[in-house]
Amino acid sequence: VPLPGKASLDYYRNASVVPPLEGSPGNGTEPLCDRRQVRQFARAFLPLLFWLIFCVGTVGNTLVVLVCCKYRLRRSTTDRYLLHLAVADLLLLLSLPFWAKAAADGWVFRSLMCKVVNSMYKINFYGCSLFLTCISFDRYITIVQAVKVRTSQRRRLLHSRLVCLAVWLTSVSLCIPEIMYSRSVRVGDTTVCKIMYPTNVSMTSRVTVLALRVTVGFFLALLVMVICYALIIKTLLKAKRSQKQKSLKIITMIITAFLLSQFPYNIVLVAKAIGTYAR
Repeated sequence: VPLPGKASLDYYRNASVVPPLEGSPGNGTEPLCDRRQVRQFARAFLPLLFWLIFCVGTVGNTLVVLVCCKYRLRRSTTDRYLLHLAVADLLLLLSLPFWAKAAADGWVFRSLMCKVVNSMYKINFYGCSLFLTCISFDRYITIVQAVKVRTSQRRRLLHSRLVCLAVWLTSVSLCIPEIMYSRSVRVGDTTVCKIMYPTNVSMTSRVTVLALRVTVGFFLALLVMVICYALIIKTLLKAKRSQKQKSLKIITMIITAFLLSQFPYNIVLVAKAIGTYAR
């Protein structure tokens, strides 16, 4: 179950009010951008949204795990990727109650819990994206390279285990800054959980981390998905199958869901990387 990007979690990390600029229109006594009403609305809306996603997502992904475990002997490579995707979703969902509490009352937990929750969220966020990519590539092999699949099924099952391990290691590697530098800090009148880089970490290193996340976690994943599904669609259009239209609709829905859940957050990362590099 793809989840919304984390951009919505970052709104409350800056509780300051932007002062008016000199020469700006108006009487000069009102702030240029007063965020109090926005924060008040977010404190009421975001906890409900996070809890709703947590409840619906937990039920759905738990059912996926139970079904995959029940039919373990019949499990294919796609089923294995789906199982790991569901586990990643569940671990990601477990962090939402903490963010719901933080959105309402600020971060009330310790810095150690900040490291755990922030790291768990990000690791599984990127894990979900990469497992969706693995599923799209496996569908390409199954549909487009159907002849090879019959002769290398056992080898593909073995390779899928290594791929799952590589995905988890990659996700952890992308989130090393959260593991090392996440802590609770005071911002204005609110305590928040965020990354606080030490002064000896250069801007170049920070931009490189952001660039790697966007490249591996979004653009590379999107490129693989588009290529694989484009080739699958080409194969389906040539085939005379009654389920062809249904398959095309499912592919369209998968790509659309991926873009809606990943695009906003990664665009924020791109803007952040550009802003950091321009300083």
